[in-house]
Amino acid sequence: MHLASLTSQTKGAVCKLLSMIEPKPRMIFVVGCSTSEIMGEKIGSASNIDTAEAVMAGLLPIIHEYGLYLAVQCCEHLNRALVVERECMNQYLLEEVTVIPHKDAGGALAAVAMKQFQDPVVVETISAHSGMDIGDTIIGMHLKKVAVPVRLDIESIGHAHLTFARTRPKLIGGRRAKYPS
Repeated sequence: MHLASLTSQTKGAVCKLLSMIEPKPRMIFVVGCSTSEIMGEKIGSASNIDTAEAVMAGLLPIIHEYGLYLAVQCCEHLNRALVVERECMNQYLLEEVTVIPHKDAGGALAAVAMKQFQDPVVVETISAHSGMDIGDTIIGMHLKKVAVPVRLDIESIGHAHLTFARTRPKLIGGRRAKYPS
């Protein structure tokens, strides 16, 4: 699989999603990514830094263009902790944890985030406004309530299945309440 193709596929998916949901600056966008799945292997079995760098090359410039914070979910071996910029941690009053993700514990994309972010830290939990799951890594635990699936005509990056989500505020008040259209 050509790395340039993975970068292009990632950029296309992120651009399409963000143009559709129109996020506000400084919102959090969470990404879970199995580079193994992208390469057609079983999740967690073939973590690949080159693949992760290709994904990040398609992802990070668009996230910056929209003025968003990127949260990269680690794998289950780090309890799905997240790599974020220190500024994001401070803005959202998140608690830092001590660990250094690497390709075999944390995953390749988290390891790449640790190298490419300006001031990376790892946090245990987050409540993101939207996100993209590359390879069924289960990002739902890191989305705000109420998560809403977003359907796009882009269904995969490499061999990995894509799932997209945005969030909305809870509807409260019952039958007498009025809601914006």
